Amino acid sequence: MKQVPNFFTLLNLVFGCIAIVYVLQNGISVYVDASGVQVLEVPEEIWMASLFIGLAAVVDFLDGFLARLLRADSEMGAQLDSLSDVVSFGVAPGMILYQFLRNAVARQEDGLDASFLWLVPAFFVAAAAAWRLARFNLDKSQQFSFKGLPAPAAGLLVASIPLIYWNSENETIVGLLRNKWFLYAIIAVVSYLMVSTLPLMSLKFKDYSLKNNVPKLLLLVIAVAAALLLQWLAVPVVIIAYILLSLVLKTKTA
Repeated sequence: MKQVPNFFTLLNLVFGCIAIVYVLQNGISVYVDASGVQVLEVPEEIWMASLFIGLAAVVDFLDGFLARLLRADSEMGAQLDSLSDVVSFGVAPGMILYQFLRNAVARQEDGLDASFLWLVPAFFVAAAAAWRLARFNLDKSQQFSFKGLPAPAAGLLVASIPLIYWNSENETIVGLLRNKWFLYAIIAVVSYLMVSTLPLMSLKFKDYSLKNNVPKLLLLVIAVAAALLLQWLAVPVVIIAYILLSLVLKTKTA
């Protein structure tokens, strides 16, 4: 029974690998529309990568839950967890950003011949996730609060981009996700939040008293309301709310 949590941890890794496969299979589509204009687009099927990153997040939660339930915490499990998270919430999201950057750069004049160097920043997210997770492994104080944005939250934020892109009817939002400078800004902000030491609350419960869980309950209310009103755009809204609630309520590292 002690290996059950590790099975879920490795399932997290497998889902991350599948997400990468879906990102790589899609690439960029080039076609001619009805008016004879050449159009470049990120294929809609890339949403499957988002799905598997989401599944990775679910089993990432379950492995920790099961480890506590079965009292099967181990140093090996902690290391496996971080190694899996680097793939699922670092490399896979980085590949999503890589494809969106390819699309954005390709839309420019002579963009199809642009240097690969324009796309390299996409991998900063993977590097920041690795840094964040390595630091987390060395810092045993981050049990009921975090220093910096957790890698799964950052991964889910990036994973929401294809879903927002293909389900939004707002041309401004779609246009921003086709703009390389906006994508660079996302990369910079997400990477900074992961490597920062901002005090952010953990979603683990110390106890079940109302007083000690007000921030979590507020976040839950915001999440439900945002999901109903904003659909997939709720993901970045909830993560922004998570950061603001943590900072405003002065989460302390336990």
